[in-house]
Amino acid sequence: MKNFRNALIAVGFLLLSSCGIYNFTGGSTGDAKTFQVNFFRNEAPLVEPGLDRDFTIALQDLINNQTNLSLTDRNGDLVYEGEIVEFNITPMTATAGQTAAQNRLTIAVKVRFTNNTEEKKDFEKRFSFYYDYPAAAQFNSVKREAIPQIFERITQDIFNASLADW
Repeated sequence: MKNFRNALIAVGFLLLSSCGIYNFTGGSTGDAKTFQVNFFRNEAPLVEPGLDRDFTIALQDLINNQTNLSLTDRNGDLVYEGEIVEFNITPMTATAGQTAAQNRLTIAVKVRFTNNTEEKKDFEKRFSFYYDYPAAAQFNSVKREAIPQIFERITQDIFNASLADW
């Protein structure tokens, strides 16, 4: 029984030490100590006030909460920058009367990620997601729910692409 317990403890230490530079959320920060999120300007043809600020803060919060990196405003080891390039509401499904039964809000963000500790991990990509809502609903009544859900998905996709190697 004592040998079993010692073996179990040894396996536990081995598993914990093999985690290396990974944290419990799956992100690999390598040698980076700081991250920087530059302001994401809203360059979408349809402008929603405050969207740029809210997205920038959402990305900062996600990285801050899922890593041990420190947020900085300049010379970050990891730098996120880009623009909101799409904010679009389109009708999706039609009813028998040829009216929209559902609308879709789509937001897309173009991201340039610079890893100053490992340049081969740099990228420039477009990330997007959507939220469907009933056509009878006014956009103002659903945006408080829709935009945070879209941001949650986009920021998690950015995190996965930059730090989780997914």
